[in-house]
Amino acid sequence: MSDTTPTSGTDTVTEPDEAVSPAVDADPSSEVGPEGAVEASESKPEGAKTSRLMQLEREGEVAADFLETLLDIADLDGDLDVDVDGDRAAVAIVDSDEGRVPRRLVGPDGRVLEALQELTRLAVQAETGERSRLMLDVAGYRAERRATLVALAQSAIAEVRESGEKRALEPMSAFERKVVHDVVAEAGLVSESEGVDPKRHIVILPA
Repeated sequence: MSDTTPTSGTDTVTEPDEAVSPAVDADPSSEVGPEGAVEASESKPEGAKTSRLMQLEREGEVAADFLETLLDIADLDGDLDVDVDGDRAAVAIVDSDEGRVPRRLVGPDGRVLEALQELTRLAVQAETGERSRLMLDVAGYRAERRATLVALAQSAIAEVRESGEKRALEPMSAFERKVVHDVVAEAGLVSESEGVDPKRHIVILPA
């Protein structure tokens, strides 16, 4: 391998990786998606932004070291791409010259990927002492899933507008729900998360 280059019911508090639409009664101090984080960071002094960027880059480096060790132990192929996406570190395990990334690192419905992401965040927190919102991707799974979710959300939005009735979607992970929340908000509608994992799902409401 080459070098690294819950409570039930409707949301009242934002989940770690999930943005709630403005109409939902969310805690103002809750985390928001990358877009909101970027806007907030732009109002900070230059020194504060530089310090935050260095912190995120450090998170990415720690995560890459952890994942590289994990891949070596498991004797799996894959290179690591490290970046900063908005207000979080982003690390991707991508195909290497030696071979392709095993899809079992993604798992059914991305469940293995979600578990690996949580392990990586814990490793970063143990090293830095700070809670991490790092995003992990494997073999482009999240990018592919995002495109599918955008299409799904747009179709559901059209149905809600035509019928005037709310529409419940399939259970999704926090990452997936955030994608749908963002699409619904951009369309000017309201979305809420209901239920408890693993059956937590989004309901799109008419305007």
